[in-house]
Amino acid sequence: MSEQFDAIVIGAGQSGPFLAAKLAGAGRNVALIEREHLGGTCVNDGCTPTKTLVASARAAWAARHAAQFGVMVKGPVTVDMAAVKARKDKVVGASVKSLTDWLGSLKTLDYIKGEGSFVSSSEVKVGKRVLTAPQIFINTGATASVPDWSGIRSVPYLTNTSMMNVDTLPGHLIIIGASYIGLEFAQMYARFGSKVTVIERGARAASREDPDVSAAIRGILEAEGVTFMFGTTVEAVAKAGHGVLLSLKCGERLASIEGSHLLVALGRTPNTGDLNLGAAGIETDARGYIPVDDHLRTKVKGIWAMGDVNGRGAFTHTSYNDFEIVADNVVDGGKRSVAGRIPVYGLFIDPPLGRIGMSEAEVRKSGRKALMGVMPMARVSRAKERGETQGLMKVLVDAESKQVLGAAILGIGGDEIVHSLLQLMAAGTPYTTMMHTVHIHPTVTELIPTLLADLKPLE
Repeated sequence: MSEQFDAIVIGAGQSGPFLAAKLAGAGRNVALIEREHLGGTCVNDGCTPTKTLVASARAAWAARHAAQFGVMVKGPVTVDMAAVKARKDKVVGASVKSLTDWLGSLKTLDYIKGEGSFVSSSEVKVGKRVLTAPQIFINTGATASVPDWSGIRSVPYLTNTSMMNVDTLPGHLIIIGASYIGLEFAQMYARFGSKVTVIERGARAASREDPDVSAAIRGILEAEGVTFMFGTTVEAVAKAGHGVLLSLKCGERLASIEGSHLLVALGRTPNTGDLNLGAAGIETDARGYIPVDDHLRTKVKGIWAMGDVNGRGAFTHTSYNDFEIVADNVVDGGKRSVAGRIPVYGLFIDPPLGRIGMSEAEVRKSGRKALMGVMPMARVSRAKERGETQGLMKVLVDAESKQVLGAAILGIGGDEIVHSLLQLMAAGTPYTTMMHTVHIHPTVTELIPTLLADLKPLE
């Protein structure tokens, strides 16, 4: 016999728990199902732990460069990876406990540990229990994609998840993939003291970015000792002592490389395979994502999909925004949607990249008349004072409406500063408003009006 609820939430990532709490706060009986841990990727093996590791890596970098600022540090700077991991675990543990305590205080919320799968469009099975509800919300996230290379299953490869358990310093860390996850790990482990090699089948790092931004990212990491191998594919993997041996193909040339650790960072796959979606009448697309409309509704009445699993965004902030949209629609009777959501994300190397809206390549492809400004961070007083002049600022605007189309800020505080331009975009405010506004000196943001005053036609 099935147990009746008002709503069932499958998955406790960055949408699920908050929606479950919102529904419970509205007096509805809610079942929240999670097979692994509360908080999803972000809290457990994504944003929270990796940015904690980035902070430790920056501390090591700052100590090694202290003499440049007139500060003397006696003896060589070493990193205690066990202590680094312990600090990371403490931060993660506090986040999980806070979330657990909060959800546990909600009287009409039933947290069920287990794997949920559909029995019908209104029923979900968890172990021996069958739950039923008129509203079901899917928030099962995604996991690291692992290619079917010859020998991969016979070696102890790492993903962003298993990397969280490493408490020793890799002698030579080989990273497959020069996208956001791979680049962040490359820099942090180079700063910890590992030899790092990044292998990428494409021609450049962070290929989603414009070539000039991509080149600047590469330059930042190479200056810290990271080695890149572009135009290279993995043919096979094998054990080599306590490490791994990779057989590679670089164009028409065969090569090999040996390392102590292998990190596979080749994107993520949506967690839809175990949901038995067919029983609910839901089909996934070719990549395994659940298609949804702008209100995040699936084609089956009463079922929504939020977060990484719907293919409408791959970040913590887009997942949380999915929660806000669904909560507004379902609980508050609103009409919010993802239509018009401005693309916004960061690459958290140091210094970080903040990206909003359209890239230069996308603006060119659109064919619209546009203006563009580019400024090296070497012109920014704050960057010179900090001794960190790497990177650049880039802004694109519509030549006719004067509205901001997109921006990339790679440099000190780029992930924070870019939000000032994001607000202009969201409000539909012309860039001239910011150009004519007085900003505080010395800051990075104060140079944006200068950049905007020097826009040139995009030819």
